[in-house]
Amino acid sequence: MRVTIFGATGLLGKALMREWRGDELTALGQRDADIRDARQVQAVAKKASPEWIVLAAAYTDVDGCEGNRELAFAVNRDGALNVATAAKQVGAKLLFLSSDYVFDGKKTSPYETGDPRNPQSVYGRTKAEAEVRLLELMPDCCVARTSWLFGTGGKCFPDTIVKLAASRPALNVVNDQRGSPTYVVDLARAIMQLCRKGASGIVHAANAGDCTWFEFAGEIVRSAGLSTPVRPVSSAQMARPAPRPANSVLSPKSLHSLGIEMPHWQDALQRYLAERAG
Repeated sequence: MRVTIFGATGLLGKALMREWRGDELTALGQRDADIRDARQVQAVAKKASPEWIVLAAAYTDVDGCEGNRELAFAVNRDGALNVATAAKQVGAKLLFLSSDYVFDGKKTSPYETGDPRNPQSVYGRTKAEAEVRLLELMPDCCVARTSWLFGTGGKCFPDTIVKLAASRPALNVVNDQRGSPTYVVDLARAIMQLCRKGASGIVHAANAGDCTWFEFAGEIVRSAGLSTPVRPVSSAQMARPAPRPANSVLSPKSLHSLGIEMPHWQDALQRYLAERAG
């Protein structure tokens, strides 16, 4: 297959480029194609003539989006529409990366693909609106929602925790937000399978299992061989500009129905730490 990846220089994009084998890839970073520029997007899509486009480019700073609303919508919603329009013009299928933050977090069980969207943050709204518009424009596109991404080659929660645990006497981490940490290597492999299987509609793609940020941090510290105490605190005690869902665990049923399984997040963490150390 000919596959074009928008956002190839990001955390997930780098993993996609490393993991994808056996197909013809075109890697586009922001310097190659600013997805806010419809003409530029159409030109690069026409040149690459892909069978699949994977849209991993996004403004993912959740707190930053709260203070930069126009930029957030320009990239995450309007930019996604530009890519979808270009995909339609060149006859390519589209896989769009979305987020667990399209949900409000009030559900007490894992979120299914058909559960109603009710985002609480600007970032969540940009992704939710993009989903709706893309599925209207390209009903057969694949919307892959994921959560709590981590990996080497950029800023991520485990990397931050390891660095802080090595330099601080104790860490305070929120214990009232629950989700599924997802290793970009495992997500990249799942995306590759989704494209090869011709997936369409909404799919939830996250590592198996779930935890709170506090539980995640504790596992990171232990696995890194550190003994720094990790203390649970509430979201109210660690006030951030953007509200986060209390529960954003994504049900794996949609992924399993396609014959795709992702490893447990604890297994993924061990492999991440080994990759980080190497």
